[in-house]
Amino acid sequence: MTGGAGFIGSHLVARLADDNEITVFDTLQRNALGRTRYAGHPHVRIVPGDILDGAAVRRTMVGHDTVVHLAAIAGVDTVIKSPTHTMKVNIEGTQRVLEAAVEVGVNHRFLNFSTSEVFGSYTYRSSEKDDTQTGAVGGARWTYAVAKLAAEHMVASYGREFGLPTVSVRPFNIYGPGQVGEGAIHHFVVRALRNQEILIHGHGDQIRSWCYIDDIVDALLLCLNCNEAVGEVFNIGNPRGTVTIYGLALAVLRVCRSHSPIRFVPREHDDVELRVPSIAKAQQLLGYDPKVDLEEGIRRTAEWYGQQIRHERTTTPTACLTA
Repeated sequence: MTGGAGFIGSHLVARLADDNEITVFDTLQRNALGRTRYAGHPHVRIVPGDILDGAAVRRTMVGHDTVVHLAAIAGVDTVIKSPTHTMKVNIEGTQRVLEAAVEVGVNHRFLNFSTSEVFGSYTYRSSEKDDTQTGAVGGARWTYAVAKLAAEHMVASYGREFGLPTVSVRPFNIYGPGQVGEGAIHHFVVRALRNQEILIHGHGDQIRSWCYIDDIVDALLLCLNCNEAVGEVFNIGNPRGTVTIYGLALAVLRVCRSHSPIRFVPREHDDVELRVPSIAKAQQLLGYDPKVDLEEGIRRTAEWYGQQIRHERTTTPTACLTA
């Protein structure tokens, strides 16, 4: 599992570890897995490494029949700061993982993570057959989408040419306990629990569909186990969790019973104005059915972060007073 120590990967590890032998290959720069009991699970082996190191990828992959490829440079702020590295890791790194999978004989599944960003700034109930968008050249944000789209084509090509049993998924705004890095719900919930100011970029009228982590893990397990998934691309999200960013902030404040003020700040980069998926294909071929509604997902997320914040308060040493 490349990138398996990240937010989504750590939840997938948790679901699979008891009944499977798992190797996590990760730089550990965003190590959500390290905060869980599965970092020391007897069925989980963690190998620090970079997917640009093809030899290390091949060595680590030997003996495995399934690859889940999550490793990538992601997060809007990170991508904008390092667009060249983003392209290199997400394209060249994916190619090296694919080459290793062919060489070692992966024969059950190669599950690739793409992104809903491939649909550009505006997508309303777009299906997997609809045109993708690359964004304006020079917009650093779109280097992530371009790289992920190129990786999708590469994954499909390796599947056709070498018989690799590939599947690609396009997650739509995943959130939940243990999220690391950037993410609106992560930002809103943590600040709301601390009654700190919540910042919204722009007017808050951007529309997103939010999908709770347990629902995407359900979808991933279906992709790994359903023969109908091989050779396909799936949108994975929850259209019922659709709300404006301002509406999302208000929902977080309500669930957290927070008094945090909201401040609107100028947008410094391109943004997604409308993003609502069609999940009809995943429903029909996989039987995928997202179950956690937005308010319940926010409640579960807030409970988890609340526990983390209380733990931090009880374990932080107090300053010693000297005469």
